[in-house]
Order: sequence, then structure tokens, then C-alpha cells
Amino acid sequence: MSESCNSCAAAGSCNTESCSSAPELTKAQKASNVKKVIAVMSGKGGVGKSSVTGMLAVSLMRQGFKVGILDSDITGPSIPKIFGIKERAGASQGGIIAPTSRGGIKVMSLNLMIENEDDPVILRGPLITQVVNQFWKDVIWGELDYLLIDMPPGTGDVAITIFQSLPINGVVMVTSPQALANMVVRKAIKMVRNYEPPIYGLVENMAYVQCPDCSKKIEVFGKPQGEEEAKRSSIPFLGALPLDPALATLSDAGKIEDYQSSDFDHIARSLAEQIKMGSEKNLA
Repeated sequence: MSESCNSCAAAGSCNTESCSSAPELTKAQKASNVKKVIAVMSGKGGVGKSSVTGMLAVSLMRQGFKVGILDSDITGPSIPKIFGIKERAGASQGGIIAPTSRGGIKVMSLNLMIENEDDPVILRGPLITQVVNQFWKDVIWGELDYLLIDMPPGTGDVAITIFQSLPINGVVMVTSPQALANMVVRKAIKMVRNYEPPIYGLVENMAYVQCPDCSKKIEVFGKPQGEEEAKRSSIPFLGALPLDPALATLSDAGKIEDYQSSDFDHIARSLAEQIKMGSEKNLA
């Protein structure tokens, strides 16, 4: 719902397609049908949020869903690298054409629009938020069951723009065992609650390393706290993930889609269930 709806006498009884105050859809939006838009957020950098976003997309794709990723971390994008996408974004009269991964996941990132992937993106806040809006309005996403948004760290310009301007259906929070990470994630949770989207759950990344010889779980960053943190914030706990050198190696090689993980598959199924429950609650 746009800000202009707040003062409208028909608020709550109309839909944006019939509302005269609703913004006109772009050609790209008319050519797209994105059923669910999910923001993957941490508030803090360094917790492996992009890896979680990428593997959630892969796991959902393996379940038969059509998936895309909007990389909103404009100044520090990593999604194209971990998927091995080197094709530049295309253009047509209808809008921007997002490249597709080997497995069929559509990806849009500013790194797909610059000449060299290691060229810095030096933009001020207003231009960064303009790019994010363009990725939503001007990219032909086509038919998607899920569009995952890889959020940048923090609760500033980009996050505000996304929650105010994009039709976010829900949020997945990512943390790691450190108390500092959990403190920052609580800030992000409180920010999300200033807006409408529900929080589908919390993922604790890098919870442990499993010894390849004896299979013992080594808690490198301290005792996992994800489940307790989820209870404290009254949100579902989607699951814990290990710090796995195999994932890092495949991501560096641009082959994240080759990574096999029952943990990620479980989390993706839990996420799909939370989304289904949320949809049924809205219909009730």
C-alpha cells in the first residue's frame, strides 16, 4: 500500500490495480509475475547472508519452484560471483533482461552491469536506492514463485527503500553464534517490525565446524544461540548451518549450485511451510 492510500476513503476495500492513485506499472512489471518477495537480512555484515540467500534459492529451485535473486547489496555484491554468472545483463524495449544461472535461477546485480567485476561502485545513498528500485521496476523477472532479496548490512537507506517501495511478503533473518551478531540482528528485527512484512524465521549460520575425521562438532564462534535468540524475538527458528569449507570452495569457483546440503534443504522446506501458514492466516 502506498503512502497516498492512507488518506483515501476507499483504503482497505480496493486493490492497487484499480486505484487511480497507484503508480503506473512499467513494461517490465507487466511482463512479470512474482508471487512472493522475500528479503534475506542480518543487519550485520560477515554472517554469510549472501551464501544463505544463494543456497535458499538453490534449495527452493530443487523443490521445483521458479526462483530469482535481486542483489541489493549494491556496493558489495557477491551473488553473481558465487553463481559463476559472467554474462552481462541484457536490455530490450520491455526492460532489463536478468541473466540466468546454470540451474535456471534469475539473478540481477549491479556487478552484471559493470565492465569488470572488481571495479568499485562509488555511489551516494540516493543513487544506490534508485538502482535498487530500478532492479524491481525495470527488470523482466517473468514468472517467479520466489524472488529473494539479498540485503546489504545495516538498517539505512537501502533497507528503508526496500520496505517502503517493494511488495515484501516476508523476511528471513540470518545470524551467527556471536553475541555481537545477535545484538545487531535484534536491531534489524525491530526495524522490520516498523513495517508490515512478517518475519518467517531465523537462520543461524556458521554454528559449528564438523571434523572430517571424527565428525565431532566444533563450536568455533562459541555456543550456538540461534534457537534461544529466535524465542527471545518470538520468531520461528528455521535451523542451524555449519561452517563448511566445501561451500566456500564451490562459491569461490562460482559453483554454489553444486553444493549438496540436507541442512539447507530442511531450512528451505521450513521456510516454504512458514510462507504457506502465513498465506492461510491472511485468508482466514
